[in-house]
Amino acid sequence: MINPFSSEEIAAEGIEPQEYEEIVHRLGRHPNKAELGMFGVMWSEHCCYKNSRPLLKQFPIKGDRILVGPGENAGVVDLGNGLQLAFKIESHNHPSAVEPFQGAATGVGGILRDIFTMGARPVACFNSLRFGNLEDTKTRRLFVGVVEGISHYGNAVGVPTIGGEVYFDTAYNGNPLVNAMALGLMETSEIVRSGASGIGNPILYVGSTTGRDGMGGASFASSELTDQSMDNRPAVQVGDPFLEKSLIEACLEAFKTGAVIAAQDMGAAGITCSTSEMAANGGVGVELDLDKIPVRETGMVPYEYLLSESQERMLLVAQKGREQELIEIFHRWELQAVVAGTVIDEPIVRILFKGEVAAEIPSTALANNTPIYHRELSENLPEYVQKAWQWTAESLPDCTVNGIEINGQLRTWNKVLLDLLDTPTIASKKWIYRQYDQQVQNNTVILPGEADAAVIRIRPIEASPTTCKIGVAATTDCNSRYVYLDPYEGAKAAVAEAARNLSCVGAEPLAVTDNLNFGSPKNSTGYWQLALACEGISEACRHLNTPVTGGNVSLYNETLDSAGDPQPIYPTPVIGMVGLIPDITKVCGQGWQSVGDLIYILGIENQPTLGGSEYLASLHGTVAGKPPKVNLNTEMLVQKVCRNAIRQAWVKSAHDCSEGGLGVALAECCISGKLGAEIFIQAKDKQRFDELLFGEVTGQIIVSISPINQNKWESYLNQELEQNWRKIGHTSAKSLTITISDNLSVINLNVKQMFEIWSKAIERRLVV
Repeated sequence: MINPFSSEEIAAEGIEPQEYEEIVHRLGRHPNKAELGMFGVMWSEHCCYKNSRPLLKQFPIKGDRILVGPGENAGVVDLGNGLQLAFKIESHNHPSAVEPFQGAATGVGGILRDIFTMGARPVACFNSLRFGNLEDTKTRRLFVGVVEGISHYGNAVGVPTIGGEVYFDTAYNGNPLVNAMALGLMETSEIVRSGASGIGNPILYVGSTTGRDGMGGASFASSELTDQSMDNRPAVQVGDPFLEKSLIEACLEAFKTGAVIAAQDMGAAGITCSTSEMAANGGVGVELDLDKIPVRETGMVPYEYLLSESQERMLLVAQKGREQELIEIFHRWELQAVVAGTVIDEPIVRILFKGEVAAEIPSTALANNTPIYHRELSENLPEYVQKAWQWTAESLPDCTVNGIEINGQLRTWNKVLLDLLDTPTIASKKWIYRQYDQQVQNNTVILPGEADAAVIRIRPIEASPTTCKIGVAATTDCNSRYVYLDPYEGAKAAVAEAARNLSCVGAEPLAVTDNLNFGSPKNSTGYWQLALACEGISEACRHLNTPVTGGNVSLYNETLDSAGDPQPIYPTPVIGMVGLIPDITKVCGQGWQSVGDLIYILGIENQPTLGGSEYLASLHGTVAGKPPKVNLNTEMLVQKVCRNAIRQAWVKSAHDCSEGGLGVALAECCISGKLGAEIFIQAKDKQRFDELLFGEVTGQIIVSISPINQNKWESYLNQELEQNWRKIGHTSAKSLTITISDNLSVINLNVKQMFEIWSKAIERRLVV
């Protein structure tokens, strides 16, 4: 057999030489151009997880509330009372790096399709974003474009964007991260699956037309970004949110007829992915005729049809004889709908074009029997970690009650706190979320910026008319600096913080969807980071009883510098978590509520550290030390106490300590509640002022309660937490004052002054 392709042509499809040999072995012949492209996208890391799949097997995936786990378009959990919630997170990093508006917009569109493909109506969107230094012109362009893209698609499609997280760090200068998450409430009586069945059943193509946009997007997402990445702009899809809105309604209407047997959206790898996954998941075959596919461009060849990632398209398997019923539904919504294929008995994907077979590949070879690389985990710590762990706080200048010397100048603790509030990672994200429609559908209970997690009410449906008080909370979390310094502890901390944020609004954590954003697994350090992070996620999820229902792996997030050396991002395993609120009238935000309320810290046994802190990175320019460790037993107990107290209406506000430590957490409570606080903290012997004020910790929550509940509240704390809590002060009218030990006043700031700095930090950097 003569190989029709050069090594350069094979490499251009993202296929390794040994993988090409395996393709020839499986086919018994050399592939044609279309088939080579199909293998290229389906064997990309983005689609088949060939480097990460062995690591993902350790995740807990079963639980009492888990209805659908990994393997389908989205996970589904049981909320009780006949209610079911679908949720998922996906990345659109590389597309957003070269075309920020469309990259982010189609990221939203793609995650919404994952939700309604299951038969669920999308009810909320979230995001997790990472950008470089906002002082950089390119970063500002990417940042503004991504936010505009998210708002454009979400606002137009009519799904509220109500939560998320945004971090800024030079580690993301060349490679931003755009992770989109969505939630949906099941509307169909049965969950719609992706596996095709019923030999002879027709396959319908529905939605938009097919063009050349998004060509090879899956392969593009599975390689490093270079100076030539702008040449891959055609690999970025173009979305139409108004068409997607019609597609949502048409699909849900079609599903409710009972005539749809299976459904699969065309995301990464387009027709190739949807046909092969439907066939493989159902243990059958699919025959599709490209001449039946509605197109928007002329002269397209099979390679282009099969690799196009044009948006807002679906494949449906229909009951034979009911296809016209479904076609009429989609036509009524002014969408394309044609019978383009058939379910066949032979387990292959057969593609027809102009009366001939354009491609014929075993479906399992594309979808689930794909290459897997079992890489060796280095037993030695990477050199950068060994060096970072040698750092101690003693290397910093001495602290006094008056402040600390930084770059030759004394900064008071007031100034340090204001400087931290001015950092974009900690500062108000209002400039971002004010562009999002937060209240469309009229279910948003807590608006963005008001609490540690977002909360929506679940509207009563016919099957459960008495559930109008049920709510769902959700969050996305990851401190990537922690993961960089200690992947295992950092990943555990991401899961713990997500659960803690849900607990701070009164929600019971239920399940996780994760987005693993890492550099190249071919690099021993990159694989070490990925492997240990997966181990940390697994342990935390098992301990906190939050199984993983699915997610996304995004590797090769790195840019090549002028010397051709890869510069990876910080390892960023984003945790999306959902929680159940039995009664939405019993939730709370992070802001103080009334003057004179008592303030407590839960989880004081966990000690703060400056290792990996925002204070150390932003003010001292140092990323080093060991990040705080997670005590999962304490974490569970503190969270349970907080949740129960919120449901008893004892706790009036709750906020976890995270970036910026205790000082920033208290300031955020003041700013959010527009009230001050008088705080007294007992320092330990020889404890540094900056460690006490701005050291970071896991498992701590600041709460406020009314004085009338003090006795029963403290009795409850003694019973549940024993000595692991402390009353530290009370709320006041206008200022935050913090006094340490022997009446040493270290912080005295007006709330209005803190608000002015905090609220305009991002906007100020965008005006140049």
